[in-house]
Amino acid sequence: MNKPLTGVKVLKFILLSVFALSLASCSSVRKTIKEPLKEQGADYLFDNLKSNELKYTFFSSRFATSFYQNKNETSFSGQIRIYKDSLIWISISPVLGIEMARLLITNDSVKYMNRINNNYFISDFNYINTLINSTLDFDMLQSFLTGNDFSFYENTSFKAQIDNQEYKLVTTNRRKLKKYVRNNQEINIPLQNIWLSPETFKINRVMIRELTQEGRKLEGRYQYESIGNQLVPVNLLFDLETSENKNIIKVDYSKINITDSLQFPFRIPEKYTRVDKF
Repeated sequence: MNKPLTGVKVLKFILLSVFALSLASCSSVRKTIKEPLKEQGADYLFDNLKSNELKYTFFSSRFATSFYQNKNETSFSGQIRIYKDSLIWISISPVLGIEMARLLITNDSVKYMNRINNNYFISDFNYINTLINSTLDFDMLQSFLTGNDFSFYENTSFKAQIDNQEYKLVTTNRRKLKKYVRNNQEINIPLQNIWLSPETFKINRVMIRELTQEGRKLEGRYQYESIGNQLVPVNLLFDLETSENKNIIKVDYSKINITDSLQFPFRIPEKYTRVDKF
C-alpha cells in the first residue's frame, strides 16, 4: 500500500534514510575474484580506503527514495546538495517539480520549512537524534550520503579480516576525536563492520549495531558508477532493524555533480508560522 506524504513523514524518512547507526543492503557491482585474497593489515586497508574515498567540496544530485515499513510504502523525490563538513540541503518535490518542503542541516542546527502547511521548524542538531531515537552527528550523516567513512573518528582499533572474498574491518567503541567533540557530548560507535571491495577499496557494505540483546542494527551496501575519475554512489538501500520494526529505505541518485560550486537558499517567508516540533 502506498501511503500519502505529510510534512512529518518527509522529515522522519529523510533522517531515517541517512540515519546514524549504519547502512543497508543493495546490489554492489563488482567482479568475481577467483584467486584467494592476500591477507592485509588494518593500516594498509584504511590507507587505501581513505585514498579512494569520494573527494569533493560540493556534491549535488537528484534523488528518489522509497521507504518500506510493515508492508506500507511511501515514496518521494527531490534534490540534495552538500557543502562538505558544513551544510546539507534537501528539497522535496514529489510531483510536477513543485517543492513541498526544504531541509537545511548544519553541524549545530536543523531547519525545516513546510510549504504545504506554511510553517517552519528550527532546532539544534540533537533534535535529529530525538526524532530517530539514536546518536548521530553531522559527520556520520554526510558520510552515509556519500559512501565515505567517518572523517573525525579514530581508526586505530580496527582489526582486518577476509570475509567472502572481501576485506573486512571490525571495531568496537570507535570514538570521535576529542578535538571534534561538541558541547561536551562524546559519541562512540558500539560495533562497526566495514566490508571493502578488494579491487577499488570502496565501501561495499557497512554494519553498525548496539551491543545489547535487542540492540538496533543498520546494515547497508552501495552501488557505484564512475563519474569523472571517481566512483560515486548511485544506489543505496538502508535496512534498519529495531525491536519493534524493520525499515527498508531505498535511495537512488541521478544527475550527480561534484565539480560545480552551489548555493543553499533557505529563506523562510514572513507569513510562515513557527512550530515547536513535528
